[in-house]
Amino acid sequence: MKLHEYQAKEVFGRAGIPIPRGEVAATPAAAAAAARAIGGRVVVKAQVHVGGRGKAGGVKLADDARDAEEKARAILSLTIKGLPVRKVLVTEAAEIASEAYVGIILDRATHRPVVMVSAAGGVDIEEVAATTPEKIVKLGVDPLLGLRAFDARYLAGKLTSDPAIAKQTADIIAKLYRAFIDADASLAEINPLVTTPDGRVLAVDAKLVVDDNALYRRPEIAAMRDADAEDPSEIEAREKGLSFVKLDGEIGCVVNGAGLAMATMDLIQHFGGRPANFLDIGGSSDPSKVVTALRILTRDPNVRAILFNIFGGITRCDDVAKGLVAALAEMRLDLPIVIRLTGTNEKEAREILKGIGLDAATEMDDAVRRVVALASKGGAA
Repeated sequence: MKLHEYQAKEVFGRAGIPIPRGEVAATPAAAAAAARAIGGRVVVKAQVHVGGRGKAGGVKLADDARDAEEKARAILSLTIKGLPVRKVLVTEAAEIASEAYVGIILDRATHRPVVMVSAAGGVDIEEVAATTPEKIVKLGVDPLLGLRAFDARYLAGKLTSDPAIAKQTADIIAKLYRAFIDADASLAEINPLVTTPDGRVLAVDAKLVVDDNALYRRPEIAAMRDADAEDPSEIEAREKGLSFVKLDGEIGCVVNGAGLAMATMDLIQHFGGRPANFLDIGGSSDPSKVVTALRILTRDPNVRAILFNIFGGITRCDDVAKGLVAALAEMRLDLPIVIRLTGTNEKEAREILKGIGLDAATEMDDAVRRVVALASKGGAA
C-alpha cells in the first residue's frame, strides 16, 4: 500500500524526523488558508501515487496565500500519469544549501533491509542510480541487530564532512529505519533530505510503501488507504480476493499461483509479447473469481488477447472452466482467448469448454506462442 507524501510525513514526524510545516488541501481556497496559516513562501505539491510530479507541473512555489490558491487551482486540474490530482500538500518552503538522498528497501535476495544514501540526492536520483551507481552507498542491516548507532554515523559521514550536520543526519537515518520497521514497510525514502543555510537538516519529501500483508496489525496505517488514488480495477480485485497489478502490455493474463503468474509473464516477454497485468486468482476453486478476472481485463483498452494459464492443484480446472462459461454468458467478449489447462479435473474441464466451442492447450509454450501471435495481429483470430 502506497502512502501519500503528507501521510508518510505524518508517520515520519511521529518517529521524530524533522519535517517542514504543512497542511493538506482539497480545494484552492483551502490551499490559500493553509498558506496563510504557515506564512511566507510555500510549496504546493500534488498528492498522487506516482513519481515525477515536479516534471509534470505538480510541484510549484508560491509567494503568498493568493499565489498558493492559483497554483493549487492549476495543480488540482492536472492528471499525472493517468491519476487525477485530488489533493495538494501546502508546505513551508525551506531554504536549501545542499540535498541528499536517504532510502531503505527490503532486499528479498539477502532477506534484510538495505539502507541507501547518496550525496547526489534530488529529482534525478534515478539517473544517478543508472549512470553513476558508485555515488550511492548501500548498507545491509541484520534484522536481528537492527541499524546500530555506528552504522547510522557511517552512512551520515558519506553525506557530509560537517560534524554538526552529520550528527543530525545520523539521527534522522536511525529514526527512518525505526519508522520503516514499525510500519512493516517495503520502502521508506527521503528525497531530498536537505540542509538549510542555518545548519538544520529536514526531510522535505517523504515516501512510504507498506506491505499489504501486514496491514491487519497496522490499523492506523490501513486507515490511511486512499481508494480514490488507486486504480479501480485493483480495488475490485482486492475486494474479490484476487492479486492484480496493471501493466502496460497487450496480453491479459489469468493465472493461478504467483510463481506461475511470474513465469507466464516472463514467457510472454520471451516470445515477443507484453503482459497487460499480473493476475493471480489464487488457490481456491471459486468460479466467481474467473468472472471478476475477465470483467477486469476486458475493461483495459490495451488488451488484445487473453491467456488463461491454469495448473490445477488446489485450484480445480473444471471450476475455472465453469467460471469462464459463466463469464461468457453474461458479457460480450470480442477478444480471442487462449487456454492452457493441466492438472486436477483437467478432463472434466475440457468437456465443459468443448460445450461452448473452446479447446485448451496442454503445453505452456504452445499457449503463449499462440496468444502472442493473436495479440500481434490486433486480436484477430
